[in-house]
Amino acid sequence: MTAANNTPAKQQGEKSGSIFPYIAIPACFVLSTLIFLYVFGDPSHFVDGDPTKDPMPGDYFGTVYKGGWVVPVLLGMFFVTIVFVLERFITLGKAAGVGKIDDFVKSLKSALDRGDLAGAASACDKQKGSVANVVHAGLAKYSEMEKVSGMEKDEKILAIQKEVEEATTLELPMLEKNLNILATLASTATLIGLFGTVLGMIRAFAALSTAGAPDSSALAMGISEALINTALGIGTSAIAIVFYNFFTAKIDGLTYRIDEAGYSLTQTFASKHH
Repeated sequence: MTAANNTPAKQQGEKSGSIFPYIAIPACFVLSTLIFLYVFGDPSHFVDGDPTKDPMPGDYFGTVYKGGWVVPVLLGMFFVTIVFVLERFITLGKAAGVGKIDDFVKSLKSALDRGDLAGAASACDKQKGSVANVVHAGLAKYSEMEKVSGMEKDEKILAIQKEVEEATTLELPMLEKNLNILATLASTATLIGLFGTVLGMIRAFAALSTAGAPDSSALAMGISEALINTALGIGTSAIAIVFYNFFTAKIDGLTYRIDEAGYSLTQTFASKHH
């Protein structure tokens, strides 16, 4: 394990990153419950100031409140989605480094072609991020192999490749962390929304089944509950799917750049040590 990949700051970051979901997820559901009860359920949104009665005409907050107890669950899932989308944006932004990743790879190749290992290491220090960390580890092994005697060239190249692979293995979990949460929300939000829809339709059909004239208020509330839960579930699921695919593509791009930089290292070593 290289020093570049095992600094106290990084270990602290990984520890805080592993705790984050256990704090963020309950906080999102508590927030959604409070908003449901005290914002959407505020008496000012209902006829006669009574939340058990119909919402005021055109009052969307009151209408959402009538969606029933599934609404705060879906609202919490929506907040969790937004929180982890922002978290992934920040984390992957840091992983890419401070400059454009393509420019960094080009400058790295240029420095290696000149045999300027110090310049390549300096570029890594300036760039920071996961790609730079992996390259830094590979450069350290590169310098070490140049000083080692009694090893075949192929063995030295394999040692450099192994170092790059190990450094990559250390970086990938951080890149992919919490994506499983978005993947889970992408599938479950729709199901929870459909569950709320079924509950709403049960209420609507119950209103229709009453003797004499149907209870129009109960019918309206049942349909409202069904549609609101459907909209929240599908909307949350759509956001989670879009950003899950976006982040997966971004991680693939970073992994490709890591592989490209590692290949440049081994090829430069092979060409300079015939």
